[in-house]
Amino acid sequence: MREGNFFSCHLCSPPNHFSLLKKEEVKTMARTKVSPTQNNSSELDGVSERRPSQKQPGSKKKPRSKKKYKPGTKALQEIRKYQRTTDLLLRKLPFARLVREIGHHHTPKKSSEYRWQAQAILALQEAAESYLIHLFEDANLAAIHSKRVTVMTKDIQLARRIRGFREALW
Repeated sequence: MREGNFFSCHLCSPPNHFSLLKKEEVKTMARTKVSPTQNNSSELDGVSERRPSQKQPGSKKKPRSKKKYKPGTKALQEIRKYQRTTDLLLRKLPFARLVREIGHHHTPKKSSEYRWQAQAILALQEAAESYLIHLFEDANLAAIHSKRVTVMTKDIQLARRIRGFREALW
């Protein structure tokens, strides 16, 4: 062990600023907690310990945003998706509740409520969706004819009027 040095071996030697202290100075030195707001010696030298890749204090990390599509791309994807499938577009239970509610309003007050078979409600839903899809196709053609891409209320009204009263019931 060298004289004046507190540590005996070179493997467990402390950082450089402790190696210059004598044994009695190390014993009397108090331990202090270094807070992040205090300046370190390397910061005083003008060299920052932070790497550019590390997060800077006070900077907020932006969350990853969804992929941005060009206008119309997502609509075309949805059109292809719905043209591929034959699934029903309306949910079954809300449609069944609507059918039962309409049936309840059109029955006489004295008679009991009708019971509906699942296949009957499914047939009504198929017919309703088919009617709506064809109506929107005709309304889309009316919008395109007026040099627009957006379907408006007047397009749907025109499609219903061209079909006539009898077609509106089917």
